[in-house]
Amino acid sequence: MAKKIKLIKKIQAPAGKATPAPPLGPALGATGINIGQFVKEFNDKTAHMGDIVVPAIVTIYEDRTFDIQLKTPPVSALIKKVLKTEKGSDKPNKNKVGKLTMAQVREIAEQKLPDLNTKDIEAAMRTVIGTAKNMGIEIVE
Repeated sequence: MAKKIKLIKKIQAPAGKATPAPPLGPALGATGINIGQFVKEFNDKTAHMGDIVVPAIVTIYEDRTFDIQLKTPPVSALIKKVLKTEKGSDKPNKNKVGKLTMAQVREIAEQKLPDLNTKDIEAAMRTVIGTAKNMGIEIVE
């Protein structure tokens, strides 16, 4: 028989560097799971991903066990990684902080495609372009 689900929680933490300190500790501590065990399991699963924020869905069961389902990093984090920039522009319409080629846009879209609500690469690319424009990043051919 399947375990009874108590709660499903969405979290984001740096790959391989999660700690029981805030924000993870307080967010998951109230659920009754073993935070140390969660952090160890999350870090083991994400250690190979480098230095990027990884979203995850944590399914917590009534017997205080849990499952972790990793998602792809946010589009903004993938763009910052490709451009090797710290953050987006504070005024995206005036101050541009970088340029993305269509090849880079396609690469990011392909990486993010499993977690998007489309199977069409062109629609995924439009999502990446929209995020890039909101970050003050110019798209070039």
